[in-house]
Amino acid sequence: MSMDRRRFIRLAGGGAVAVTLGACGSALPPEAIAAWQGPGEQTDVRRWLVGHALLAPHSHNLQSWLVDLGVPGEITLFIDRSRLLPQTDPHSRQMMMSQGCFIELLDLAAREKGLRAQIELFPQGAFGPETVDARPTARIRLVPEASVAPDPLFAQIFHRRTNREAYEAREPDAAALEAISACVQAYPMRVGFVGAAQSEALARHRRIAREAWRIELVTPRTVMESLQVLRVGPQEIARHRDGISLNAPMARALVALGLFDRRQVPAADGASTTTQIQDFNTRIEHTPAFFWLVTEGNDRCTQINAGRAYVRAQLAATAAGLSMQPLSQALQEYPEQIGPYNEIHQLLGASAPRFTVQMWARLGYAPVIGPSPRRGLAAHILKA
Repeated sequence: MSMDRRRFIRLAGGGAVAVTLGACGSALPPEAIAAWQGPGEQTDVRRWLVGHALLAPHSHNLQSWLVDLGVPGEITLFIDRSRLLPQTDPHSRQMMMSQGCFIELLDLAAREKGLRAQIELFPQGAFGPETVDARPTARIRLVPEASVAPDPLFAQIFHRRTNREAYEAREPDAAALEAISACVQAYPMRVGFVGAAQSEALARHRRIAREAWRIELVTPRTVMESLQVLRVGPQEIARHRDGISLNAPMARALVALGLFDRRQVPAADGASTTTQIQDFNTRIEHTPAFFWLVTEGNDRCTQINAGRAYVRAQLAATAAGLSMQPLSQALQEYPEQIGPYNEIHQLLGASAPRFTVQMWARLGYAPVIGPSPRRGLAAHILKA
């Protein structure tokens, strides 16, 4: 019996939700990934900048960026509050990091055009620590300046991927780690790595990651939040162009047969959940290194700057042939994750509340994968 057939029977018999939340086929609909070809020539340079910035990484690939271009020479950035993750990101910390990722890519694109991006965070005041509101997250004024130099990381924007596949056993090159560290030095935060040379610490990283993933999958409201943004098959992927894409033929067959009900919480001991846990544990067990960012404080500006630092680190990793996958589960601030949250902070010498682990990610060499869907330029512009 083939592996696909065995998996199909196991999933169907267990009332499966998906083969894995992270799996997807390579043949995504062309319209879903058209943004990765670039914005083309634009009469308004701001649209060209936004066309690059929207390729930034984002939690659950929700792409919650909205820009107002109503004032000439300015870009005002807002967060789309219809695209939040209230269960897994209850205080929108990860959302603020995603805003930072967008701002950093916009800044890199501006430099390519000889423009200084004068970035003012929260021009009408910062959000409180618990919620976000309708005020802008940033106002960016674009000023031509002859001294502005392009940043080499710009060249990696179209190659950057969040790679959830199995990583090779070999450790990252020391020069690559140095390049990653160097590229985030403009931001006041601590960068760290762990690999095989620190075998005991590496084992603890793996154990925390496994437990945090298990908790998210067996907590009904958090797993349902992911299922609500799961896009299965070419039609759904092309219609939404966001969220978690699943284009594997077996998953599409389950949908066609009515065996894939995303309205139902999968059983904690069911085939779907246990298969996902096993697959994730295997990838974690073979992950050769982990990367992290720690900040002192956790205010909204710090969160945005952590996003800027992270995407720079990922671009530098891309330039070195390395892949990254954020392990957000243990950093999330909902009650069930308090154990892994405390453990990873303790392990990294980042005692809360003084310090916050803003990013924790797998790091290693992995097969090349395709890009994730993007909604396109028009979806992000409030006012031209």
